[in-house]
Amino acid sequence: MLTCHLTPFSHNPISKFQYKYVYFISKLHILHYVSKFGIMKESIPMDLALYLAIFFGLWVSQVVYSVYLKPKKLEKLLRQQGIKGTSYNPIHGDNLVMQEMANEALSKPMSLNHNIVPRVNPFVDQMVQKYGNICLCWRGTRPTLIIAEAELMKMILSDKDGLIQKPPANPFVALLSLGLSNLEGQKWAKRRRLINPAFHHQKLLGMVPEFIASCGKRIDYWKKLVDSSSSAEGTEIDVSSELHSLSADVIARTAFGSSYEEGKKIFQLQQEQAFLINEAFHSLYFPGLRFIPTKKNRRRYEVDKEIKDMLREIVNKKKRAMLDGESSGDTDLLGLLLQCKEKGNEMSMDDVIEECKLFYFAGHETTANWLTWTLICLAIHPEWQEKARQEVLQICGDKTPDADVLNRLKIVTMVLNEVLRLYPLVVNLWRYTARATRIGGITIPAGVELNLPTVLLHHSSEYWGDDAQEFKPERFAEGVSKATIKDQATAFYPFGWGSRICIGQNFANIEAKLALSMILQNFSFKLSPSYVHAPYTIISLQPQHGAPLIFQKI
Repeated sequence: MLTCHLTPFSHNPISKFQYKYVYFISKLHILHYVSKFGIMKESIPMDLALYLAIFFGLWVSQVVYSVYLKPKKLEKLLRQQGIKGTSYNPIHGDNLVMQEMANEALSKPMSLNHNIVPRVNPFVDQMVQKYGNICLCWRGTRPTLIIAEAELMKMILSDKDGLIQKPPANPFVALLSLGLSNLEGQKWAKRRRLINPAFHHQKLLGMVPEFIASCGKRIDYWKKLVDSSSSAEGTEIDVSSELHSLSADVIARTAFGSSYEEGKKIFQLQQEQAFLINEAFHSLYFPGLRFIPTKKNRRRYEVDKEIKDMLREIVNKKKRAMLDGESSGDTDLLGLLLQCKEKGNEMSMDDVIEECKLFYFAGHETTANWLTWTLICLAIHPEWQEKARQEVLQICGDKTPDADVLNRLKIVTMVLNEVLRLYPLVVNLWRYTARATRIGGITIPAGVELNLPTVLLHHSSEYWGDDAQEFKPERFAEGVSKATIKDQATAFYPFGWGSRICIGQNFANIEAKLALSMILQNFSFKLSPSYVHAPYTIISLQPQHGAPLIFQKI
């Protein structure tokens, strides 16, 4: 049985302190030789040339250390412990191979099945098959350990000592959202405590009328589309774009007290930014690249400024409403953030805007893509669509579902969990060793990335059985804790784990249950002949070519 330990490890053969020491000694040697050869201060041109040569030499030595010596030392330390994987390739590491494999996988659709791993995570899939569940690869100059062991993954995600953190973000990636998800230590803990009240169960139940209003508005629109169609077969609706609009309206209403129309431009810009950031994430990055005024760099910063300006206006509008007594400060996330800011909290206006950016994007994308994959799966498996519909009709009849029925929707919950298993919204979780750490008997030095491929774990026959690639919601009949075939094994991480588990998971759960129940009450649906099964990742997992379904009213 695998024994897991997560402890600090004191020996770090290439610490920053040691490097600075070597750097300092090198300077002393240079000064010694300057004195030895009698170069006087009065000979300014000679001194200037020498200083430039010294500076250039030190810069070259730093580059050599960062690009070659440090990665090779890290590789040696990891290989000495029996870890297999790819050898270090200076500068770009495995990036080119990763990109080539991703492009090849995305160039053609897959057959209509749920074995999505080879398409959405081809490099990691092949690495694990070739080298095992713990293996080494390279993202640029940074070593990355792929860890596809459920026990180790749980332990890493449960770290409370700050040994393992989120990786330092590519500056381009940071443009998409900062906020809570990128904070660490005490600053993260304070911000989490600050925002938590907005997601308390009773607070979320109070938002149910807004959820229902948004869902009802979208369903009325779909009914008009179906009624206006002359086809007896039903009406084609791309549920991917439609559910993004629905989710955006829910976020705008419940988090910011506005409407989808007010935030529509923000959502559109964030979608554009997601494409730009995804491109940057998979490209070779070197320090200073973001300052080069390329067309795409300029656009990334233009989009960021536009989003911030719009959010600043929404924030200021909310502040004025609160000052005038037209809005309470405890009815939505934005009001809560502003209340805390005005009470002398450490949050600045920029902090408030970053939290808004994060929730606009994460809250919008998560539920929209989750519901999209749910409708696709139920279209592929009409027997489960009918089971879920009969449950909703039996419990709710033709009445709109409310907060009281959510816990009674057992089949709906089973279906939603199975969709998250097969189509996890985030296919990899990323962590980083801030300090040298011992994990499960492996000594990992500081500065190593940890890739936790949740999609591989969710599809693993070791944890889910030989039918792991099949859509079987009955796995979750007794809840998440008893869904795997291994006793006490946690192999289900759709929202992360530990103290940093997604703060909005209950929000997403309520929205998904209500939306799915209302859709099942009003429509039956099947795949359109134009549907192409092609899952891919742009930050979160989504259908590459949309999700056209044929709807009929019930």
